Amino acid sequence: MAGGLFTAAQHSPPLPRALTTIRTTIMADRLTLKDHFFEARLITNRSILLLVFAAILIMILFSRLFYLQVVSHEHYTTLSEDNRVKLQPIPPNRGLIFDRNGLILAENLPSYRLEITPEQIDDMGATLNALGKIIDIREADRARFNKLLVRKPGFEAIPLMFNLDDEEVARFSVNRHRFPGVDITAGLARHYPHGEIAVHALGYVGRIDEQALKILDPSNYRGTTHFGKIGIEKTYEDLLHGKVGHQQVETTAQGRVLRVLNRNPPVSG
Repeated sequence: MAGGLFTAAQHSPPLPRALTTIRTTIMADRLTLKDHFFEARLITNRSILLLVFAAILIMILFSRLFYLQVVSHEHYTTLSEDNRVKLQPIPPNRGLIFDRNGLILAENLPSYRLEITPEQIDDMGATLNALGKIIDIREADRARFNKLLVRKPGFEAIPLMFNLDDEEVARFSVNRHRFPGVDITAGLARHYPHGEIAVHALGYVGRIDEQALKILDPSNYRGTTHFGKIGIEKTYEDLLHGKVGHQQVETTAQGRVLRVLNRNPPVSG
């Protein structure tokens, strides 16, 4: 019996080590579980933050879209319309000249001219050369056009040729699609029914040149190409010329007029 007790006493020390091992294992498992818990919680928190950030970003985008589409719709529509609306001058009809018996001494007859709107032309030199292959452009016309090109705003049509005949009008009309910004417009040309008989008194009109631009009122001669140079035509220029008008037109990207929005008619001489 004593031997048995001795044996039991001799084997009792290993028990604390076993308990220690078990306790250590349990603590390690608890730490592992705790680490997994914190990792899962950290991932969850990060996911929530990302979702909140994404929600805020989406709200900002939708708010901006709402502002542009609803709140600022009228503003941007107006800007778009401004880009398509052009202000065009309407030259007045030059006044007629009669003698004391009511006989017409100076009148206006229909005429066609070739005009170019500079802001719609990418390469002016190439355009002029291409036009020259269709219609005979004189060097004097080209030189005068180049001078006006420097002086006038790009949105205003500048005449290149005057008094086109029917054949020239037909040749250009066939090729019109090749020349955006170039067009033929109908106007009036000065005509003296009695020719040279009364020219010494009536005088005549001439194209507006650099010297004329120094003395004429630019605001009242927009769209006008001729003025009185000598004689009665010059003396009574203010009365014969009239007052220029204006019109607001809606145009396509190529400059073609879609409709007239507003019109202030000119006053004939």
